[in-house]
Amino acid sequence: MIAITRGISDALARCELTHQDRVPIDLERARKQHAVYESALRGAGYVVKSLPASPEFPDCVFVEDAAIVFDEIAVMTRPGAKSRRGELDAIAEVLAEYRALSSITEPGTLDGGDVLVLGKSVYVGLSTRSNANGVRQLGAVLEPLGYVVTGVEVRGCLHLKSAATALDERRALVNPAMIDVALLRGIECIEVDPEEPMAANLVALPMADEPGTVLHGAAYPRTGERLIGAGLNVVEVPADELAKAEGALSCCSILIH
Repeated sequence: MIAITRGISDALARCELTHQDRVPIDLERARKQHAVYESALRGAGYVVKSLPASPEFPDCVFVEDAAIVFDEIAVMTRPGAKSRRGELDAIAEVLAEYRALSSITEPGTLDGGDVLVLGKSVYVGLSTRSNANGVRQLGAVLEPLGYVVTGVEVRGCLHLKSAATALDERRALVNPAMIDVALLRGIECIEVDPEEPMAANLVALPMADEPGTVLHGAAYPRTGERLIGAGLNVVEVPADELAKAEGALSCCSILIH
């Protein structure tokens, strides 16, 4: 299992922001938290391929937005923020070692953070970063492979994965204030604690002899208790500095199984 990550840019303070006010980011603390994240991935059995950061790309640590990896293919996105499109070359170079590549093209836009995969069902957030044309292009790639691609409206958040992330093929952690959970047909939805509205993002990891392990934000202990109650092994990871850049845990890796 491979996890692609990327370092934190010295220019992170100039990151793209849509739903949050700009506040100071402690770069040293952010890098320490990112190192804990990478260590957690290694602890789960992943080989971490960490790419160098670039001062040219303030948001480059958020590699998830550059590509979506499936068993059969990897799809390079076309980020909705123009400042991020130059990030894709470095990611594509690594992914080409493991998958055939397809790409979203103009006028489509698509951020990987808007793509939620639950088995053969693929939900794509219709957000400020991903448009209907991008959804159609993704469907044209995936539907011949047996996937069903559905566009989903999101509200009050940057990406669909701010509102819902997969726990496994049949369960998801969701914030029902940000997404109509009825659209996730046949999926058991575990709701975040109401006092932790940004807690829906996590990374589900297959671990030898430990099914149901997830990396979850240490800032959301109430929701963490709900996950434990659902039988999951929860590994708490600090990520509050990157949250100031509208980032979360899933944003920081591309997983290849």
